[in-house]
Amino acid sequence: MLILKLTGSLLVIFSTSLMGYIYGKSYRERLENLIYLENCIKLLETEVIYGANPLPEALMNVYNKGNKKVSYIFRLIIERLNKDRECTVFDSFLSVEDAMKNDLNFKKEDIEMFMTLGRTIGSSDRTDQEKNFKLILTQIKNLEDEARIEKDKNEKMFKSLGFLAGLAIVVILI
Repeated sequence: MLILKLTGSLLVIFSTSLMGYIYGKSYRERLENLIYLENCIKLLETEVIYGANPLPEALMNVYNKGNKKVSYIFRLIIERLNKDRECTVFDSFLSVEDAMKNDLNFKKEDIEMFMTLGRTIGSSDRTDQEKNFKLILTQIKNLEDEARIEKDKNEKMFKSLGFLAGLAIVVILI
């Protein structure tokens, strides 16, 4: 009987600790993905401003050169542009909104910042686009700082909370 109690207690503690780890992991993933997105936007800026490449080619180069964990959204944008010739650039950016929220753990403000890029890219001359890229990169830096603070605070809290919740359940059951 003691072995069953011990095994059950360990399983409860392990499972609640795992749940805490999974919740905490989302904060780390958001920060990593924001950093990868920043790198992709820098690549896009280089392609558009300095390389003077057409937008579909620039987006494809970002997909090829960027971290695939995030750069796949640029491939989705290209696919939408190629599939629907009536589609605007902003509409194709809107089509990846759900993927950004669900797959990349981005918050609403992260997605809004990216949608701002979709509204402005390709709609003005090179100097205005350069200013827009600088603004968006500044915004993403601020979002990274915010995500770093949230990660430091919440990741450890959820891990500890998961373990302590499991311990509390075990104490109550025994």
